[in-house]
Amino acid sequence: MANERSDKKSRRRRRGGFVDVINGLLMLVVLGMLALVGLFLYGANQFYQAGAVTADTSFTVEKGSSVMTTARRLEEQGLIPQNQILPSEWLFWAGARALKKENDIKAGVFMLKANASMADILAEITEGKPLDFFVNVIPGDTSFQVAERLNQQNPNLTGDPVALPPEGSLLAIRYDFFPGDTRQSLLDKMQAEMKAKLDVVWQGRDTRIDDVIKSPADLVTLASIVEKETGLETERPQVAAVFINRLRKNMRLQTDPTVLYGVTEGKSVLSRGPTSAELKQKTAYNTYQIDGLPPGPIANPGEEALLAVAHPADTKDLYFVARSANPADGHLFAETYAQHRKNVSAYRKAAAEAEAEAAKEALEAEAAKDAGETVEPQ
Repeated sequence: MANERSDKKSRRRRRGGFVDVINGLLMLVVLGMLALVGLFLYGANQFYQAGAVTADTSFTVEKGSSVMTTARRLEEQGLIPQNQILPSEWLFWAGARALKKENDIKAGVFMLKANASMADILAEITEGKPLDFFVNVIPGDTSFQVAERLNQQNPNLTGDPVALPPEGSLLAIRYDFFPGDTRQSLLDKMQAEMKAKLDVVWQGRDTRIDDVIKSPADLVTLASIVEKETGLETERPQVAAVFINRLRKNMRLQTDPTVLYGVTEGKSVLSRGPTSAELKQKTAYNTYQIDGLPPGPIANPGEEALLAVAHPADTKDLYFVARSANPADGHLFAETYAQHRKNVSAYRKAAAEAEAEAAKEALEAEAAKDAGETVEPQ
């Protein structure tokens, strides 16, 4: 009997010890879960809590940056707070992972708003639009103007100043770049775009122009002249046709922009017509003095001007003159010199009338001021 009682006491002790172990383990699990919930709530609070930066601030996400690298740079720049309990970079990474945005980070420069939280910053660099950095090659720009723009007006570009590229070798479009890109890489892109576009335009050209436009280089040269003669897309094919028709008849092109290019060599812009002395000046580009096309382009044309030469209008026109002093009014075209003279007279009359009207308005405004009236700006 004594042994039975001893065995029962021993079994009870063992059961009691096992229960204690289970209770202890359960307590640890509960405490662990409470700790995890506490950490989660703390991390979530930190992730969505307003930041301490009091002003809008730009931040650059480098190409190829990971979430962790981006978070580290945000912390280094003070855009997310340093945290002693949970490292901020890990909080940022965990938030991105939880929101399934760890692979959505965009490269670029972003403007982060004042007091932006980690959540706000993550949304901006994954869903927002980076700031634009670009250089425009405006149709009709000379290579000198473009090189000057690259070398002097773009602090976000790096590297040595670029050398002057050949005239007409740059396609006139907008070029986006990433801050830190080199000037030379952007210039290379401009030249590559022109080569690619010219190849397509030349392959698709109307072969009827082959009698006078014998190479892609000829096409660019004439397109640059068309670009400088008119800013109206609708009349570029007609302007191109006039020059092609003149070349077929062995007539000199007699286009003012070539005269001015011979004077400036593209290093400045003359916002006027050529003088009588300049028209008579013998330069390699003065098409009043030379036959055929000039030795090269006088500017960098856009795609529309290239296409205008590749597909000129079906017309016999040999002449054109501006409708008025306003370039937006376009040109008057003519097949014969007699009709052209009438158009020139109409232009001179319109120009004279415009000048007289401007003088009249100036006198009326002066009289109104003398009378004490308020004159609204035009």
